[in-house]
Amino acid sequence: MLLEVCVDSPEGLRAAIRGGADRLEVCSALALGGLTPTTTMMASAGIEDMPFVAMIRPRPGDFVWSNEEQEHMLAEIDEAIEMGASGVVLGASLPDGRLDLPVLRRLLAHLPEGAEAVLHRAVDLTPDPRLAVAQAVKLGFHRILTSGGAARAVDGIGRLKQMFDAAGDAITIMPGGGIDAGNIGTLAALLPLTEVHASCAVALPQSPAAVALGLTGPDRRETDPARVRALKSALD
Repeated sequence: MLLEVCVDSPEGLRAAIRGGADRLEVCSALALGGLTPTTTMMASAGIEDMPFVAMIRPRPGDFVWSNEEQEHMLAEIDEAIEMGASGVVLGASLPDGRLDLPVLRRLLAHLPEGAEAVLHRAVDLTPDPRLAVAQAVKLGFHRILTSGGAARAVDGIGRLKQMFDAAGDAITIMPGGGIDAGNIGTLAALLPLTEVHASCAVALPQSPAAVALGLTGPDRRETDPARVRALKSALD
């Protein structure tokens, strides 16, 4: 079973590789759900002997993109592919949570032939997960990253089951959200898993002064190679 680890720092990138990840999702600001990584971060991933995909999300918040933001995302897609990404992770929503099909078509049309397209957890906002899976297949996505509409994938199993049933062999459903060595057995017993996504992160000590000044959040986390290794072992 394939393990994808999301990372947002050079230390996290090295930790994921040391722990035995099979693929990386490279981001910035994972505390905000993941934003587009810097070109330097992507270049660092590109020199490693491991495939990686890059998050394309120019700001935190929802996934309702203005035309200006879409233009920015098109440029970010170009940068990611130039830096060696095998594909990109993106999504777009209407204000009511449904997938924004015209925007997604525009973004996906910009990908070069052979690049992977991953629909991110914007799908967890959709009111009809089965319809969203069918739309993702028609749009040409290769896989869907989803927590099943819950904060943690283990709490979204009911919706995940619906998505796996709707997907069949047409698209890969990749659960992510709070997955670790302690709960992967529950997911594996109930779902036909082939790939999983995790941060394998631990909390780091924070400077109280930096937190008080608003320079960092109170719960900065970093990928831990031991947690990656434990999850990979549980998957195997």
